Amino acid sequence: MQTTLTPENKKSPLGDLGAEKTKITIIEDNQVIRDNVARFIRFHEEFDVVETVGSIESFLHLLQIDHRFKTDIILLDIGLPGMSGLDGIPMILEKMPEVDIIMLTSYEEEDVILRALCSGACSYLSKKASLEEIVDAIRIVVKGGSYMSPSIAREIVTHLMGGRVSKATILTERQKEILEKLVEGKSYGAIAQSLFISIETVRTHVKSMYKVLHVNNKAEAIAKYLKGEIK
Repeated sequence: MQTTLTPENKKSPLGDLGAEKTKITIIEDNQVIRDNVARFIRFHEEFDVVETVGSIESFLHLLQIDHRFKTDIILLDIGLPGMSGLDGIPMILEKMPEVDIIMLTSYEEEDVILRALCSGACSYLSKKASLEEIVDAIRIVVKGGSYMSPSIAREIVTHLMGGRVSKATILTERQKEILEKLVEGKSYGAIAQSLFISIETVRTHVKSMYKVLHVNNKAEAIAKYLKGEIK
């Protein structure tokens, strides 16, 4: 992971608007990485790093002793002492169903990526990502999008193109295009621009896709598509 920090006088374009800050928690056992990521995120005024811990167990203990604790986004490693990040995802979502989980890990194997996404993570970042890319990913998630590092996106696209999603033909060609771009981490705005359609049209296709797939949100749609459980 690149650890070059931007100058401390760098200001976020949202910093002067008085908007409520996005609360971020980092679960990472490597203190150097944890501190560098937290420090860089704090340079951006729209974010507030509310907690950093080194294990799933420590985070669950925090939730147990502080029932008022709130966070919007969790940056989660996989190779943690004790419980792994993969095993921790459902336990976190059981306690905090509205939280967005961004995986930040060195694991880039297809089965690990799919398990994380199918367990409820909304984004997947390689630790090779720069600090700027991490912040960009957080901003995309705040806007309702999903983000994948390019190397991760390639793994997912390869999986999708490999013919293992046996029932994907029930989706229209446009719905398939949109779903693949959601898997790649594109926001509605980026999808609309790349397909030369309006954001409202993207939303309409997504709503129709949810009905076909019998899901309630983007994470469920992606998980169902990747697992081949589309009916």
